[in-house]
Amino acid sequence: MDAGLSIEERRLLLRLAREAIECALSRQDLPLLDPQSLSRRLLDPGASFVTLYCVGELRGCVGGTEPRVLLAQDVREHAIAAAFYDNRFLPLQAEELAGLQVEVSVLSPVQTLTYESPDDLLRRLRPGVDGVILTDGARRATFLPQVWEKAPDPAGFLELLCQKMGAPPDEWQSGQLEVRTYQVEKFLERDFT
Repeated sequence: MDAGLSIEERRLLLRLAREAIECALSRQDLPLLDPQSLSRRLLDPGASFVTLYCVGELRGCVGGTEPRVLLAQDVREHAIAAAFYDNRFLPLQAEELAGLQVEVSVLSPVQTLTYESPDDLLRRLRPGVDGVILTDGARRATFLPQVWEKAPDPAGFLELLCQKMGAPPDEWQSGQLEVRTYQVEKFLERDFT
C-alpha cells in the first residue's frame, strides 16, 4: 500500500460514514461532499469496506474491492449499505445508534496470487495481512484480513471462504480457483475517542 492515511483523513472518513448512517436513519438527504474540505487521497477513486459493531458484535459489513468512485463517496455508500442492506441483519434501528461502532477498511489495489499447488497457496498467503478473493466462474467471495482473527489457519480460512462462495469447502485444493489478495488500512471510531 502507498503512504497511509493521515489521522485527519481517518477521522473524516469515520465521520462521513456515521453522518451517512444518521442521515439515512432520519430520512434526510446526504449533504454534498465539499471537495475543498477533502484531501487528494479522499478525492481519488478508492475501494473500502465499512464494518459496523453493536455492543461488540458484528452488525453489518459491506464493501467493494475495486475503486469505482471517490474514496469519500465509497465510504459513505458502504456505510449506508452496511447499516441497512446487509442481508444477514435487519436494518439498523435508531435505538442502536448510541452503541454503534464504525470501522473503515481502505483497500490496497488487488493483486493476482499465482501458485503452483494447494500447498504452495497455503505458503503464499499471509495470515492477518492478506484479504483474499476467490473466484470460480461467476462465483466470487472475499474475506477481509480481519477474518484471520477468527480463522487463523490458512486451510481453514480458505475452506470458510469457499463455503461463502457457495462451493464445497475443499474447492480451494482444485487448483482451478483464481486467487487475488489485497491489504487494508483499518481504523475504528473508538481509536479516536
